[in-house]
Amino acid sequence: MNQQRTIAFIDLAGSTAAFQALGNEQAADVVSKITRWVGRVCEAHNGDIIKFLGDGVLATFMKASEAVQAAIFIQQSHTHRIQTWPEPLRMHLRIGLAAGHVVELGDDSYGDVVNFAARLCEMAVGDGILVSDTVADQLAGLRTDKPVRSRSLGTLNIRGMKEPRSVFQIEWNDEVETDLLTVQGGYQSESENDAQVTRMSSIALSRLGAASTFLVQDLPIVLGRIPDCAFVINDQRVSRQHAKLEYVNGSFVLTDTSSYGTWVRFEETAGSEFALRRSGCTLHSKGEIALGAPFSDPSAPIITYRIYDDVTTREQTTMLPSLFDIPG
Repeated sequence: MNQQRTIAFIDLAGSTAAFQALGNEQAADVVSKITRWVGRVCEAHNGDIIKFLGDGVLATFMKASEAVQAAIFIQQSHTHRIQTWPEPLRMHLRIGLAAGHVVELGDDSYGDVVNFAARLCEMAVGDGILVSDTVADQLAGLRTDKPVRSRSLGTLNIRGMKEPRSVFQIEWNDEVETDLLTVQGGYQSESENDAQVTRMSSIALSRLGAASTFLVQDLPIVLGRIPDCAFVINDQRVSRQHAKLEYVNGSFVLTDTSSYGTWVRFEETAGSEFALRRSGCTLHSKGEIALGAPFSDPSAPIITYRIYDDVTTREQTTMLPSLFDIPG
């Protein structure tokens, strides 16, 4: 049967690391409890569970507004409660919503909308909610304590889809600078030329005489205090595994996984800084990253970074001065 529905994909980011840290039995128990709770929230907002997907949930809603309300409640509640959980259990959720015609056969749903919602979920950074334009268009009449804000990320190339699609981000967290939460770019084209550009991209990190450059294929890496990290910062305010640096949808993304937070500032916006609290940030061009303490603290451990789109520039990155100490 062909029906108009809103499809929700809700996925746990970081479950693989949890299984590695805790073992299969304990991690599976936690993942199951989280996904079952997500299912109950969806049902409380008039949603129907299509299936549980190991570390994720696929649900359907008659109204886009109810799907968005469920997604916001899930993110607000989950991010609050995991703050007191042991670090290996602090898995974040990412959500993709798309509305349109769905073919329902038996207990399952099929169609372009289902695929689109799945791709939006993949593209979202932890704690993020990405929606299609068909969902964003229905937010005007949504009744909540506060107006629900959405921000256009433009028309993006979506993996597995022939035509670019309009994508929006739901700005549910007033405490985080949302311009930085989601990667603003489409999936890389699989053409030979685009693949070559991706392989040639790199990011250089430096601090106190130590410098390293990482190609896209070197990522993801972890920044932190323990020797196993790809870039080590020996400071007690820095968590053992403080932040993850990865390459997502054509951009370098830094995600805070620490106890005390991470701060980022860009050279083009010197004087301002953005705080990350278990959230992700797209890194632009060049700037600085403070770990465990804000830039206002003179003793804060600071990493300088610079992004290069051409691997041949790697020879020039053996040492990067602080970008905010350069005169003029």
